Amino acid sequence: MADRKILLIGSVAALALLATGGAFLASRGGNDQFAQCQGGAVAGGMDSFGTDFTLTRQDGQRVTAEQVFTKPSLLYFGYTFCPDVCPLDSARNAEAAALLGEQGKDVQTVFVTVDPRRDTPEVVADFTSLFPGNMIGLTGSDEEIAAVNKGWRNYYKINDEEDEEYYLVDHMTNTYLVLPGNQTVAFFGRDTAPEVMAEQVGCFVDAIG
Repeated sequence: MADRKILLIGSVAALALLATGGAFLASRGGNDQFAQCQGGAVAGGMDSFGTDFTLTRQDGQRVTAEQVFTKPSLLYFGYTFCPDVCPLDSARNAEAAALLGEQGKDVQTVFVTVDPRRDTPEVVADFTSLFPGNMIGLTGSDEEIAAVNKGWRNYYKINDEEDEEYYLVDHMTNTYLVLPGNQTVAFFGRDTAPEVMAEQVGCFVDAIG
């Protein structure tokens, strides 16, 4: 229990440091293509976020990052057994994408599991079908999921020491904006309202033309 508490405190501290550093880098990006989109999102200085990958989509097809990120995407890491946070965040992301769709901006939502043992393609398909907008759901092997989470600096820990079936997973709850070409340009905390997210994402979409 003590080790888990230390890990959680450390992840929160790391996230705070990351946000502060990102905001500093963003403030220096006056000539940045996305300088006008900084707002409450962390823009600029995010080139180190992201990684190439090959994962399994909810329809069973193996897909690469290039095949997934064909349009601006709201990327979220979670798991289907999550009791509250993941469904709420996924619904928020879907609502933001729908608001953007009403403005003629084509933005998709992408869900990557942090619990590949239970989240088979079929289970992920059931989860993503609960949300509008044809959410893309991705799973893979333990090694593949660990690598993609590392690429986006997403902390997670499976707590299955006492129960290997009904366990919970600690994880960060950022949503990342990934542009075509697998370019991550911003992230949003879970307290960001869908209207605010839509406004900020819309600025990035306008900036890429």
